[in-house]
Amino acid sequence: MAESKTILIAEDSSVILNLTKKILELQNYKILTAKNGGEVLKQVEAGKIDAILMDLNIPVKNGMDCTKEIRASKDPEIANIPIIAVTGNANNYSMDDFKAVGINDYLPKPLDFDMLVETVKKYTIK
Repeated sequence: MAESKTILIAEDSSVILNLTKKILELQNYKILTAKNGGEVLKQVEAGKIDAILMDLNIPVKNGMDCTKEIRASKDPEIANIPIIAVTGNANNYSMDDFKAVGINDYLPKPLDFDMLVETVKKYTIK
């Protein structure tokens, strides 16, 4: 991989955040982190992000609301960032709910790290 892709991990659990970060760094991804929805939106505005792993239950602004805001961006580069929902409450949502706000894919918690790597690669290899 010539250039390293940047992944934003939006997760308020330090344990999950650190594990996910380590796994993806081993795959040569550059990792940015956000512990709440406000930080997610700041990171998205601050620089190029190739994909977002979005915990749906983050504080300040939840993952669904963050996704809606990102999709509403006037900047097409921001509006089209692939967003992968990460949730322990997948049963509370359907793929239609995710698609309605613009989520591209989702990973259930507890995370399957092989599936994590595979899903991130699917959205970052162009």
